[in-house]
Amino acid sequence: MALPDLTSQINAMADRVHDLAGRKPRVIVGIAGAPGSGKSTLAEELGRRLERQKLSSRVVPMDGFHLDNRLLDARGLRTRKGAPETFDARGFIVLMRRLARGEEVVAPVFERTRDIAIAGAQLVETDTRVVIVEGNYLLFDEAPWSELAGLWDLSAYLDVPIADLRARLIARWLGHNLSRAAATQRAMHNDVPNAQRVIDRALPADLVFGPAYEARPAAAGPKSV
Repeated sequence: MALPDLTSQINAMADRVHDLAGRKPRVIVGIAGAPGSGKSTLAEELGRRLERQKLSSRVVPMDGFHLDNRLLDARGLRTRKGAPETFDARGFIVLMRRLARGEEVVAPVFERTRDIAIAGAQLVETDTRVVIVEGNYLLFDEAPWSELAGLWDLSAYLDVPIADLRARLIARWLGHNLSRAAATQRAMHNDVPNAQRVIDRALPADLVFGPAYEARPAAAGPKSV
């Protein structure tokens, strides 16, 4: 499935980041949206653009805070992996507050091929000017996730219709060599309900990008400025 052109998205965000960087030593950017909406792609491309513009940047994915499968098994949540309750939300909030204070932070990352989080795998140095955080629940109106909303200097929400997300999520599992039936079952049982939950409980954002990744006003839920 072809990805949309990210140029307008990145232009809009990079301009805002440079304005903020002129006024504070570190800018914290939050990119939120449902699974399959394109958050990681946007975050990586924005980071590359800012680096080319001589603004040191790091991308910090929320997925490093997945609970280990053994904990999920003990709690009966393995089949719901990716839902809000399957993350170390409090630990993630502590990390975000440290980043917002300008500290050096060592963060975990998630290795999808092995389906595990790896502790101490990423370093954000004190001289990093922009931290780009991406994840499903960065603008999520349920405790404790809602505490994050006030930490973003700039927030963006990727508003993709559920039908498009469904197709992308099935394609993602097909890419992991699952059969069509298994990929559809995995997506529909877990990923799509998680996506709908993100959509239903989204908090306002500074920028909203629609399915073609154009900035637009929002009629309800997240708002653009």
